[in-house]
Amino acid sequence: MRGGQGTTRAPVLQFTNCRILRGGALLREDLWVREGRILDPEKLFFDERRVADEQRDCGGCILAPGFIDVQINGGFGVDFSKTTENVGSGVALVAQRILSHGVTSFCPTLVTSPPEIYHKVLPQIPVKSGGPHGAGVLGVHLEGPFISQEKRGAHPEAHLRSFEARAFHDVLATYGPLDNVRIVTLAPELGRSHEVIQALTAQGICVSLGHSVADLQAAEEAVQSGATFITHLFNAMLPFHHRDPGIVGLLTSDRLPPGRCIFYGMIADGIHTNPAALRIAYRAHPQGLVLVTDAVPALGLGNGRHTLGQQDVEVDGLTAYVAGTKTLCGSIAPMDVCVRHFLQATGCSVEAALEAASLHPAQLLGLEKSKGSLDFGADAGEAPRRRDPAKGWVRAQVSGSSWFLAP
Repeated sequence: MRGGQGTTRAPVLQFTNCRILRGGALLREDLWVREGRILDPEKLFFDERRVADEQRDCGGCILAPGFIDVQINGGFGVDFSKTTENVGSGVALVAQRILSHGVTSFCPTLVTSPPEIYHKVLPQIPVKSGGPHGAGVLGVHLEGPFISQEKRGAHPEAHLRSFEARAFHDVLATYGPLDNVRIVTLAPELGRSHEVIQALTAQGICVSLGHSVADLQAAEEAVQSGATFITHLFNAMLPFHHRDPGIVGLLTSDRLPPGRCIFYGMIADGIHTNPAALRIAYRAHPQGLVLVTDAVPALGLGNGRHTLGQQDVEVDGLTAYVAGTKTLCGSIAPMDVCVRHFLQATGCSVEAALEAASLHPAQLLGLEKSKGSLDFGADAGEAPRRRDPAKGWVRAQVSGSSWFLAP
């Protein structure tokens, strides 16, 4: 036999009677998995002369990649922007609980906080692989404090900062080491923002534009400096205007670097974004749409008073507000709910809705070869030990169809 001894001896699992989300289409094909990776069956047959050691009948379900949530502030009583004795245990709890909502990778998000919070919390949230124990951690998303005072939303004004004095050195003084950071949201109109964007992207950190009063020209210049993402489109930014569409105009701008795709987050919880606005964004730039939850620690807890970093939050029904105000303060909708609402509101295909929560965030983070797809070589979880198609895969419902999500 060809290949290494360990590879040829590892069991091969074949999923049958399923529809696979691959290349933007649902294909009636089998899926082959070994040691947590998706296999090319032709190479398996002809190079290794192998067949499946075990088969699993999926009962006609859809097999799709796991969801990736790049903006989630906490959940189930865990607040990522709070210091505790064991930050890691809180992250692990959220990682385990969001699996049941289809999320198999995420970016724990910290809102605007004092520097001492970042210095204590960030070292305790390392990148971590996912599995049956919980979703994987892809790196931290730092939303603030380098944002607009006018468009701060639920971020506490007292802790907003600028980097006009020392540019990137101010960023490092605020956050501390950036080893565990994957995304930084900032307002591009702040002085010396282009220096900061270039310095962050040089370290492999995704820069997102948000909580901003930037006009379109400032937004385009930020993208030319390396920014690739927009934080929760339409929320906490200047409204679209026909003479200057602001950050929203990036979706159809003709002044972006050649080949650059701008991605944008959408909170499709039925509260933050009107269905008509969802349709406008999707039809203008469908390949850049990334579904995010922007979930707060109150996710899964119901009505009452909760926290988000330095702020108190009141949850009333499906809405979270900064306590004592009518300012929206994140979402309490899990990702599977957002996918369903997005599907219904836009009238898009099931394939498009699933890819907005899987392939697109993977592409944003440069992980599309391992996450967000069922291509050969991509992540596929572990071999099964129960009746579900695979251990570590997540069963959920969309548009009346069952589907399983690969980690």
